[in-house]
Amino acid sequence: MSESNLKHLERIKENINKSNALSEEEKSNSMKHIEEWYAEDQAWGTFINELAKISPKVEAILAELGLI
Repeated sequence: MSESNLKHLERIKENINKSNALSEEEKSNSMKHIEEWYAEDQAWGTFINELAKISPKVEAILAELGLI
């Protein structure tokens, strides 16, 4: 996850926690979804990095797709 996206994520989490408009259940559910998304994003990054290690040719394909 990019540094910019990580900052946005932290800002979203802070504002959800501070919100008076959301119930505690809504806050909890929101945080669960954010954490799941973060874990999926981390897994995707690991997956792409592992694919890139297979061969310079695979790395070139991933680069052409804008994934690395």
